[in-house]
Amino acid sequence: MKTIIAAYSRELSGSRLTLCSALRSLSAATTPPQAQLRSFMQLFSILQWIFSFLVMGLVFLVVIIYLFFTYLWPISALYLSWVLLDWDTPETGGRRSKWVRNWSVWNYFRDYFPIKLVKTHSLPPGRNYIIGSHPHGILCIGAFCNFVTESTGFSKKFPGIQPHLTTLTGNFRLPILREYMMSGGLCPVNRKSIGFTLSQKGRGNAIVIVVGGAAESLSYQPGVTTLILSKRQGFVRLALENGADLVPSFSFGETDLYQQVHFTEGSLLHAAQLKFQKLFGFAPCFFYGRGLISAESKGFIPFSRPITTVIGEPVTVPQIEDPSPEIVDRYHNMYRCSLLKLFHEHKTKYGLGENAELRIL
Repeated sequence: MKTIIAAYSRELSGSRLTLCSALRSLSAATTPPQAQLRSFMQLFSILQWIFSFLVMGLVFLVVIIYLFFTYLWPISALYLSWVLLDWDTPETGGRRSKWVRNWSVWNYFRDYFPIKLVKTHSLPPGRNYIIGSHPHGILCIGAFCNFVTESTGFSKKFPGIQPHLTTLTGNFRLPILREYMMSGGLCPVNRKSIGFTLSQKGRGNAIVIVVGGAAESLSYQPGVTTLILSKRQGFVRLALENGADLVPSFSFGETDLYQQVHFTEGSLLHAAQLKFQKLFGFAPCFFYGRGLISAESKGFIPFSRPITTVIGEPVTVPQIEDPSPEIVDRYHNMYRCSLLKLFHEHKTKYGLGENAELRIL
């Protein structure tokens, strides 16, 4: 009550505070310290993740180049020598760290949204798998939390299975970032890396591929989830060549974490976006989330909205050294049917309405 009276008095004396802001101040004042600390740690976990995967590599690249022009140049020289010797490690299994995957910061990361992993079928450790992750969303937050950390209990739900989330090969060329990503089990999304893991590391490996890629980020529309899948058959061919079962997964809520800026059709910016997509295969996506200080303001922090990643039914795949296009089409269609079944069985459970559509391009 004293907080309300004091705030109201300041309002009368010319302050811009209102009675509503006083009530918010009272609410904040009565928030238990443990809850305040938990909220702070959740926000910190999001910030460190954004910094790590969007900024860290470029920052350390600048630092290493700068050190070359100082008396500390041996540090840069030694590290770059190490990188050259270690160049192929990301494509030959990487360096997974159980300690990094179990950092407590990932629990705060999980709870900020929150994120949940749902198992519908077992994945026997005597097989290898390629898990298709859908949809891409803006930053693949659900895929990262479920497959790069143990915060949602992947290893407990699927004992004997090691997940390897794939990402752009170029990320592994950036200093320090490459070490950080390998520690979580990330690997390059190319034939050499995937083939090595599925053929040279025994059984019980699950390669996770975000099939739609960055181009899928532009396809979000309210009430309709659009996936780019029809022409993406390379992962099916890899599964056949290595005898790895195909497993669909869908992260419900992934497309709700940011708001996209859509340009009017025919506008200059829209035309530039289409031109970029024609040249490079994907278009830049403009988006925004909540602000750092206030949830009501716009910023780069994702909205706190639940994500539920459901692992679907595996499609058993035989090993065929050189599969024909017809065989690839057959198993691609089987995978597509399994994915559609997963979506329609679970959409009403995890935030989508009965009339929600899944469109596949």
